[in-house]
Amino acid sequence: MSQPDDSAGLNDGYVYRERIGATSVGRTALAHLTDKYRHSTEEQWRARFVRGEVRLDGVIATGDEVLQAHQELCWHRPPWRERETPDSFELVYEDASLLAVIKPSGLPTLPSGGFLKNTLLSFVRLRWPEASALHRLGRATSGLVLFSRTQEAAAKLSGNWREGDVEKRYRALSDGVAAQASYDIHTPIGLVPHPVLGSVHGATAKGKPSHSRAEVLERRDGQTLFEVRIHTGRPEQIRIHLASIGHPLTGDPMFASGGLPREHEPGLPGDGGYLLHAETLAFTHPLTGERLRLHAPPPAALRMASEA
Repeated sequence: MSQPDDSAGLNDGYVYRERIGATSVGRTALAHLTDKYRHSTEEQWRARFVRGEVRLDGVIATGDEVLQAHQELCWHRPPWRERETPDSFELVYEDASLLAVIKPSGLPTLPSGGFLKNTLLSFVRLRWPEASALHRLGRATSGLVLFSRTQEAAAKLSGNWREGDVEKRYRALSDGVAAQASYDIHTPIGLVPHPVLGSVHGATAKGKPSHSRAEVLERRDGQTLFEVRIHTGRPEQIRIHLASIGHPLTGDPMFASGGLPREHEPGLPGDGGYLLHAETLAFTHPLTGERLRLHAPPPAALRMASEA
């Protein structure tokens, strides 16, 4: 009788690379990795060194090396079995230079947080190997994601994004009944403390300028359905901004009212439980100059009563 193949379902592994900066000079390789990547304990990192998974400037490291500026530190992570995710998407636009698809909630856009193969990018590239994502949605966020198929399209659209030519509208379900019809939110976003990761993005006066506008679509029993237009693209911007005005997303395990991580057992950025959907994407086509406006129908829980 044949034995089961333990490697079935594993990905190909990945090499995490970084250049040593000034703040890590003089520390040991073990101390640096333990402090920077707090998802793993010191014992777990020490075991990786023992297994020969960590290299410093191409040489297998022990962990005791004292780091110097500009050295390359690499963790050769062995193949691992990723958590299950949705494995499909809906195509809404395609031409020779662009693709637009609807990402389901629960599927990461790009490799991160333990996901390498189970990502929207990987699934899209099975059909269009040349595709590159022009932006990303959080794993729990559903909706429109735009891909380029040529370098020319990527360059032009990236420039349009920086210049504010791309319009993005979302739907979000939040705790609390909104007192106003609309909110113009300028809460700065930057790194704030997190007990597990060390730091995450949140609301802070020391952060980068950020701008969102939230319009009330519907008030419900203890909740508000918002349409949110973002004018900047900071990490977790909608989650942080709505929380900063006292309306955190319903079910969000990460951010509490005020826009900071929850005090007791805050979740991680990739954790789901909330409803956020990228509904509309409008932009100027990089080759034809035509103004395109794409739409992804919201899930049932984010529809107004009049849309049911």
